[in-house]
Amino acid sequence: MASGVLPRRRSGYTTAVTIGAERFYLTTNQRGDGSLGEVFIHWGKYGSSSAGLVSTYAIALSIGLRHRVPLAELIRPGLGQVFMPNGRTDDPDIPRVWSAVDYIARRLALDWLPYPERAALGVYALTERASRPAVITSSTSRSVSVKSNRRAASSGSAS
Repeated sequence: MASGVLPRRRSGYTTAVTIGAERFYLTTNQRGDGSLGEVFIHWGKYGSSSAGLVSTYAIALSIGLRHRVPLAELIRPGLGQVFMPNGRTDDPDIPRVWSAVDYIARRLALDWLPYPERAALGVYALTERASRPAVITSSTSRSVSVKSNRRAASSGSAS
């Protein structure tokens, strides 16, 4: 069955988060096999533009999940989206975000994707980020110095 009908009674949980001064509720429900099956997002006053937009995003995610589109593909476009509210959150795993959609994508990745898939998206829990700086810094520095050496060599040979 391609559309993966969810059971009548399903397990799920709701995550409450504050981004800036705004409160959001992200509810995720799972299929019978334990995979993510649907998403609901509540923000602001019912009928407001903001509530409608995040609700539409949740519907789009849920339809994709129903048709077994991989979660990583569904959330990739939301990562790094910049708009208000943004900034600090009260979620210890995700202390800062670019927008509500960025937060939702990151929270779904942390809760539902295995580490290799999250790493490919650049999504890490705070504890995982804390253990990465030495590796990132050294590879970034090396890559920058190699590029600058190549530029210097190519500009030197052109003179």
